[in-house]
Amino acid sequence: MEFFTVTAFFITLIQLAVQIITLLVIVQVILSYFMHPYHPVRQAVDRLVEPLLAPIRQIIPPVGMFDFSPLVLLILVQFIGSLLIQILR
Repeated sequence: MEFFTVTAFFITLIQLAVQIITLLVIVQVILSYFMHPYHPVRQAVDRLVEPLLAPIRQIIPPVGMFDFSPLVLLILVQFIGSLLIQILR
């Protein structure tokens, strides 16, 4: 019975991490359109999200005005989260 409790805890933790990362990426994208780059809120969100986006940007650079790295990050986070949950089940 303890196995299921520990497993459920880790599954919940993974789901929470995926949701937090997803929310931060969406907020970062929205703030990049509407808020000055030096605003403290935007800088705080950028500091959290940028370490995740930087490696993706090295592989997939922005195309003109379009930066697809947030979309790629969201897909990767969802995929890795689902994969980890399936492994735990």
